[in-house]
Amino acid sequence: MDIVARRQVALWLLICSAMVFSILVVGGVTRLTHSGLSIVEWQPIVGVVPPLNQAEWDETFDKYKKTPEYQQVNHQMSLDEFKGIFFWEYWHRVLGRLIGVVFLLPFIWFCWRGKVKRSLLPKLLGIFLLGGMQGAMGWYMVKSGLVDDPRVSHYRLTAHLSLAFLIFVAMFWLALGLLAERARATTDATLKGLQRIGFWLLMLVAYMVVSGGFVAGIRAGKAYNTFPLMNGHILPPESFIIDPWYLNFFNNMALVQFDHRLGAWLLAFLVPWFWWKIRTAAVSTGARQAATLLMVVLFVQITLGITTLLLAVPVGLGAAHQGGAMVVLGLLLWVNHELRVERVASLAT
Repeated sequence: MDIVARRQVALWLLICSAMVFSILVVGGVTRLTHSGLSIVEWQPIVGVVPPLNQAEWDETFDKYKKTPEYQQVNHQMSLDEFKGIFFWEYWHRVLGRLIGVVFLLPFIWFCWRGKVKRSLLPKLLGIFLLGGMQGAMGWYMVKSGLVDDPRVSHYRLTAHLSLAFLIFVAMFWLALGLLAERARATTDATLKGLQRIGFWLLMLVAYMVVSGGFVAGIRAGKAYNTFPLMNGHILPPESFIIDPWYLNFFNNMALVQFDHRLGAWLLAFLVPWFWWKIRTAAVSTGARQAATLLMVVLFVQITLGITTLLLAVPVGLGAAHQGGAMVVLGLLLWVNHELRVERVASLAT
């Protein structure tokens, strides 16, 4: 696989990664505006075309009127108000289909032109399958809110969110590898230590994504809107009132929000420590730059999180905080990659 082909495939994967980021933000707005249940059918092909005339709008609105959300929450909604929530969900679904097209067509072209080496094929096919699973999970999530309770399952929402992050990780990591490089085999104890710290920080951010999914799913951000304490407590006394006890970690607003806050506190201390260790170690300039950006963006992300909480999750800040999580993850992937590879001079120039 020559240098030009590597760069082309990497650019394609970076574009797809950016599109996954965009659909994550749109998905956040869709959730926060309670728009996700406005389209009650899953039509992967014909669903690309929205209602085009009054009769089609009336038919679509009539279908929505049969849902629990309309009957229990939005029974006074007008057609014009319905259009407002419809289009957030519509564009979310269109973006998902567009990502599939932007991934699949260049993939076929690259394979036809022989620009993808054989060892890369299973990874790219795996990403495509993950994308298909994500679409199915999205509909599976929506279906949970069309039966009795006008809320989607927070378990399914968290799975849907986590899959989006997993797809982003797979695309972005492959792109970084193609833009680089060859693996660095090192016996340096300091570098190995930094690699281990970077890995566990990735696991911590993954935990934050999952816990954030549960916060969003049960709307825990609407409660305990104080900081640094939670209504005067470090851990609210009602954190373990659900029986059996382990369900509190998923269904109890107090404990779910506490768990998410705990992860943020850990990142607030560990990332600056990680940055300092990188600054004082013999690592690449890219690793130092990525670590500095990571610390700055994490500070912005934590500030966003606190502000979002204090203001009881306004739509714009909530969506920005969700998108910020993917930016933090992307920068952490970059740091980890820089600590594990050796730049090829001809690709770096």
